[in-house]
Amino acid sequence: MKMAFITRLSLLHLLVGALALVSVKGESPYKFYTWTVTYGVISPLGVPQQVILINGQFPGPKLEVVTNDNIILNLINKLDQPFLLTWNGIKQRKNSWQDGVLGTNCPIPPNSNFTYKFQTKDQIGTYNYFPSTAFHKAAGGFGAINIYARPRIPIPYPLPLADFTLLIGDWFKTNHKTLQQSLDSGGSLPSPDGLLINGQTQTTFTGDQGKTYMLRISNVGLSSSFNFRIQGHTMQVVEVEGSHVLQNNYQSLDVHVGQSLSVLVTLNQPSKDYYIVASSRYTSSKVSVTGLLRYSNSGVPASGDLPSPPLEDLDWSLNQARSFRWNLTANAARPNPQGSFHYGTITPTKSFVFSSSAPLIKGKQRYAVNGVSYVNSETPLKLADHLNIPGVFSTNAIQNVPSSSPAIVATSVVQAALHDFLEVVFQNNEESVQSWHLDGYDFWVVGFGSGQWTPEQRPLYNLVDALTRHTTQVYPKSWTAILVSLDNQGMWNMRSAIWERQYLGQQFYLKVWDPVQSLANEYNPPDNLLRCGKAIGRRL
Repeated sequence: MKMAFITRLSLLHLLVGALALVSVKGESPYKFYTWTVTYGVISPLGVPQQVILINGQFPGPKLEVVTNDNIILNLINKLDQPFLLTWNGIKQRKNSWQDGVLGTNCPIPPNSNFTYKFQTKDQIGTYNYFPSTAFHKAAGGFGAINIYARPRIPIPYPLPLADFTLLIGDWFKTNHKTLQQSLDSGGSLPSPDGLLINGQTQTTFTGDQGKTYMLRISNVGLSSSFNFRIQGHTMQVVEVEGSHVLQNNYQSLDVHVGQSLSVLVTLNQPSKDYYIVASSRYTSSKVSVTGLLRYSNSGVPASGDLPSPPLEDLDWSLNQARSFRWNLTANAARPNPQGSFHYGTITPTKSFVFSSSAPLIKGKQRYAVNGVSYVNSETPLKLADHLNIPGVFSTNAIQNVPSSSPAIVATSVVQAALHDFLEVVFQNNEESVQSWHLDGYDFWVVGFGSGQWTPEQRPLYNLVDALTRHTTQVYPKSWTAILVSLDNQGMWNMRSAIWERQYLGQQFYLKVWDPVQSLANEYNPPDNLLRCGKAIGRRL
């Protein structure tokens, strides 16, 4: 299917003309949406299957907004199961009430609705949304979130003629309920049946010769890293999950589960069609998907060999990851340079080493963090904490360092104070690539290393220009270190972005709090907040 591009001018007309805007002096614009979630039958891989549609679309509608826009989104659930959407990478400043995960929100019952109210506060970049409930993510319900800079805020590259959004991810022909039942009974997720670009196996992007375009690329899959490349063209990475980066050129890019980035591509080759390829990485079962980059004056079909992926060499991927560096002189959503915050000069107030594992608990496959496998509560943790409901979660289950004790299950919360500065090491002793995400924040990815992390490896950290992002990979038998400044009060999900592992317990919540209640630190719960579990009948 040919996908028409949208120029920035057209985009502004779209935002102004198609969305209802409320002009309030001193406030950023309000934008209103109504989305209805239903099932539908389509054939992404040639076999009819049930998928989740939003307003009849697969993938769902794009949210194309501007820094600081206020989003009012009424979500109507017409499925046969409770449902939530989470906004992957949106920080929800002072507002974890809108995060859309089971630790913060009651799921929306069938034939009911919930209106999300949140702001894209001080953010630019490429993000996405997806279902956080049950195993709905395996059925679709995902879509793009593209946040554009305010007109008066400069960007550190020439304005591209247009954007293309590429939501790329692995896909399973098996129904999401069947996959969930398999996991619940102690089984594992099978190998994916294919990869999709924007819900399809054949996608065409058309542009004009000599012009430059932005490609907004996200890995929306369940389990597979992929490598992305365009025949005959280089890609200049300019933005990674809200950070402007040093603008290096690449022949191909590894994108791990949950990650997003933006690249500039100039159509500077002879006029014809060129192959676009994404193929899975670091998995025993290989899948790929092919699209086309078409020059608008082309009458020549794509030809020649598909561009090959780099060798399946972890060192190659590691070196590429280290080459993503913060652009210290560029701004992001605000006019001040990114490098004006000297994160490397701050001494961490707390340090954690979180080690993932794959234990059997009561004979069933689970996944754990420091020996604790997370189980959801019927009462959202944030609601229980606000209402002082006891017995919902544990704050002492997960220790600061890995445990040698037998694995247990718990509804685990790690506590930290507002304005703490954390050092977190993700330790991966397993044979597969891990992917870790933190809601409510981005963090500096300061170090990658092999083997077991020790304090002696801190001098290896990049304390000058490490990029910030919300999701980082951890290579097999290796570690990744991050620094995070806790300036956003709330209850925030730290999880594996690999959905089988998240579903079976590789997650917990980070409670960032201050004993003095103040609207300067955190908003009150919204009036329309749903109640469930032990919160039913209680006043906020």
